[in-house]
Amino acid sequence: MNGERFSLAEISVRGLCMDLFRNAWMILLAAAAVWLAATGWHNLTYQPEYTSSATLVVTVKGSSSTYSSLSLTTQMADVFGQVFQSDALAEKIAEETGEEIAGKISCTPIQETNLLVLSVTCRHPRDAYLFINAALEHYGEVAGDVFSNASLRTVQEPEVPSAPSNTSAAMRYRYPLMAAGAAGMAALICLLYVMRFTVKNPLCAQRQLDGKVRGVIPFEQKGTALRQKKNPKEALLLDSPVVSMGFAEAGRRTAARVEYHMRRHRQKMLLVSSIAENEGKSTVAANLALALAEKHKKVLLVDGDLRRPAQHKVFEEKGKERFSFSQVLKGEADWKDAAFYNKRSDIWELFQFRAVREPARILREEKLEGLAEEWKREMDYIIIDCSPVAVSADAEVWVSVADSVLLVVREDWADVRVINDAVDMISQNGTDFTGFVLNAFHREWSRPAGRQEYSYGRAYRSQDMPGEGLTGRSGEHTARGERG
Repeated sequence: MNGERFSLAEISVRGLCMDLFRNAWMILLAAAAVWLAATGWHNLTYQPEYTSSATLVVTVKGSSSTYSSLSLTTQMADVFGQVFQSDALAEKIAEETGEEIAGKISCTPIQETNLLVLSVTCRHPRDAYLFINAALEHYGEVAGDVFSNASLRTVQEPEVPSAPSNTSAAMRYRYPLMAAGAAGMAALICLLYVMRFTVKNPLCAQRQLDGKVRGVIPFEQKGTALRQKKNPKEALLLDSPVVSMGFAEAGRRTAARVEYHMRRHRQKMLLVSSIAENEGKSTVAANLALALAEKHKKVLLVDGDLRRPAQHKVFEEKGKERFSFSQVLKGEADWKDAAFYNKRSDIWELFQFRAVREPARILREEKLEGLAEEWKREMDYIIIDCSPVAVSADAEVWVSVADSVLLVVREDWADVRVINDAVDMISQNGTDFTGFVLNAFHREWSRPAGRQEYSYGRAYRSQDMPGEGLTGRSGEHTARGERG
């Protein structure tokens, strides 16, 4: 068992980017939520302020020297500020306006000039305008002695402010906060992807799975070929003209490795299952049967998934005049009468055409053992497509009857711990475990197109034996802990 619990090599760059793309709505929602929160906080806490300003020029009485005016402006700036903020001037302003106006007044010199900027800030624009005009009119009465050697003249009259002069922190940092919210959600999505204990690439399978990988089936996009556009639900079968050469070759290589394993162990009956639904086990089982039939083997494909039968959909057969496998289990029909030879695919089919409400009542081990003995006498190989292990207990019944079990693992789908628990269950039943088929795996963006997807690790080196696959965790069934 590998001592490491996490490796950067297990992260699929493509999978991570696609996860971000699929959850882009959450990133946009987080940004919108931050925007609304900032706007709401602004509306609750923001108090607008209005500023009216006037520009004043300071000149020294009896002197034409600009330098003297500049020096005086700098020295008197603080004095002017104190005068304009004095209580005496405030009383004069109250007398002038007939009301007490609350506001802030400041006097700031403009550098390298003899100009002063007088600013008054109040809660209302009218108050700011009245305040600054009253201050300009009465400052001489309050501190005439202070300005005895200087004159103060207005060069820019104040105006009634038309817009607030302040902004809230929420509005000022709204866009950075939006970006931070979006980045935070993206980081959370990335973290959840990394911590999700699933098989993200074949290297992850090599280190985490308790068994050998017998093949990697590439992801094949449906609906790309003209024929499949007319029927987008058409299954991706090896003998179909709509599948790519890479997909077909991967399926046949997988079948060759599985057959080598079964032939070496003198096995005939293979159970194909998965952990969860929609991992592609039915298509994998059908393609295994097709690949074996291409080698002129007599193959029986049994749809043992009585809850959600899918093989009749894979082969597009309605079966109106045919017996279902459940009728064979109930004793209503003999399996030889129910089995149908498909001339196009060259395989024998024993399908289930309708879902059974309570399959546990008819799926009995003794009945299946009897059927298995008869099938083995008549057929070279029997491929059983059964329900997922984590969905029902039907798979356990089939496990006790089959010679070997093959688990289909889809990219980033089922939890690795649950997969390995299923392998332990198979071993405890005393049934041989063929290994895993990695299904619907995408080619890594970081891998050059010329060195295509299926040369992972030592799984598919040319010197490997046909039946040897990528070994996961040295092929041992070991105890597993939580992922770090």
